[in-house]
Amino acid sequence: MGLEDNKLVQRFVNVGEKKAGSTSMGIFVGMFAAFGGILFGYDTGTISGIMAMKYVKERFPANKQEFTSSESSLIVSILSAGTFFGSLTAPILSDRLGRRWSLIISSLVIFNIGIILQTIATAIPLLCVGRVIAGFGVGLISAVIPLYQAETVPKWIRGAVISCYQWAITLGLLLAAVVNQACHARTDSGSYRIPIAIQFLWALILGGGLLLLPETPRFWVSKSQEDKAKKSLSTLRKLPLDHPDLIEEYEEIKANFDYESRVADSSWKSVFANKNSQRKRLAMGVFIQALQQLTGVNFIFYYGTNFFQRAGIENSFVIQLATNIVNFGSTIPGIILVEIVGRRKLLLGGSIVMSVSQLIVAIVGVAAGEHSQAANKCLIAFVCTFISAFAATWGPGAWIVIAESFALPVRQPSIALSTASNWLWNFAIAYATPYMVDSGPGNADLGSKVFFIWAGCNILGFLFIYTMVYETKGLSLEDVDEMYEKCKHAWNSPSFIPTQHAFQSALDSNSVNDESKAEVEEASV
Repeated sequence: MGLEDNKLVQRFVNVGEKKAGSTSMGIFVGMFAAFGGILFGYDTGTISGIMAMKYVKERFPANKQEFTSSESSLIVSILSAGTFFGSLTAPILSDRLGRRWSLIISSLVIFNIGIILQTIATAIPLLCVGRVIAGFGVGLISAVIPLYQAETVPKWIRGAVISCYQWAITLGLLLAAVVNQACHARTDSGSYRIPIAIQFLWALILGGGLLLLPETPRFWVSKSQEDKAKKSLSTLRKLPLDHPDLIEEYEEIKANFDYESRVADSSWKSVFANKNSQRKRLAMGVFIQALQQLTGVNFIFYYGTNFFQRAGIENSFVIQLATNIVNFGSTIPGIILVEIVGRRKLLLGGSIVMSVSQLIVAIVGVAAGEHSQAANKCLIAFVCTFISAFAATWGPGAWIVIAESFALPVRQPSIALSTASNWLWNFAIAYATPYMVDSGPGNADLGSKVFFIWAGCNILGFLFIYTMVYETKGLSLEDVDEMYEKCKHAWNSPSFIPTQHAFQSALDSNSVNDESKAEVEEASV
């Protein structure tokens, strides 16, 4: 193909890029929505420290000394039971009331009720009830935020902005570690009530801010509300309602939705149908979220403080704070790299680093003994390496993939099911881990040997990414549908070039000779 023909192909590839208007508002909306990750991250980090506080251990456990394995697993995992059902409920709210109002109700009403109950709790039962209700709100939020972001953010930076949801989770974990460090030595109920009550602030910021932001244009298209869809696009792109680029983008979204609606409706039957690779996409979303939990990262953040204490490490609260700083800082390279190297390479590289780090922790722990000084230094170093790799790769990557991979009519229920898988495995791991790690009757007493299990899961994750996860970098949500139609294997997806709108009309025109038409057609497949 000659130089002129290469230019011709590139010209058609670039058709559909929006050159007018501004993308700053769309990016801001997506970034603000990411703030919802703080609610989950902060709660996850808070409970780990609260259960290690002296004041709490003298009042909440039945023996008034130490939480048993059953008490620990119940308190920690019960949040994930709520989030599981919350994420499954998300389509009922999101596809009826809209993405925006679903987030407002979840944060300002449901989540805050749970926080009130946890704050006033003086015993395990009420604490658990509060965690279930708060978890229900977090589940709703976690299933809607990636969707809200994907439907508002420009495609060229969509992955990076969705990554900020994971970054907000790490910020929540870090803030929880800071607050726990400040409060754990208190000798009154403020030791646990202050860390819990601070969550009101996060919910008010998220819900209050969303009252001022627009609904997604794709939601209004799905409701046949043309005027509202165009107004939403006008707000996000900072273009007048009659601007040609705005009208073109609206028509692209509407045309794709109309086509998808003819192929499949938004019923649950269509979610599980085998049309347009939906069943493959759903399996991919469900398993990537499960494997994200099976990396072992929440073992560190749920039980890290207690694990470090039992390994003989002094100042375990400080170590937990350090791991959260690593987690927060390492997410930033992931936000940058996801739009440079793409989703697949980032996730594959993360699987390698995580599995190697965990194998080293497990091997050294078995060979040198967990209470030796050398083993403890190695444990801390490679736990931080593992967290760094997770934060830069699988942490944001799993949320990006599910946000970008589903057709509009079934997008919310598919994301909800994928997110529910995350919370189901989160619950299973949180519930089982004390029995796996702790010593005593009926417990496996694995200690650092548990990292052999996490390493094996990360090796499975590498194989899964290679065979099942498609590369969506640089594609519009409508282009992703075309990719799934044309690419049979995930490992071929990085070479996919989408057919742009007006492409066929250009081929039918007399301005392109037959030989060039054939070459352009070949380049688009």
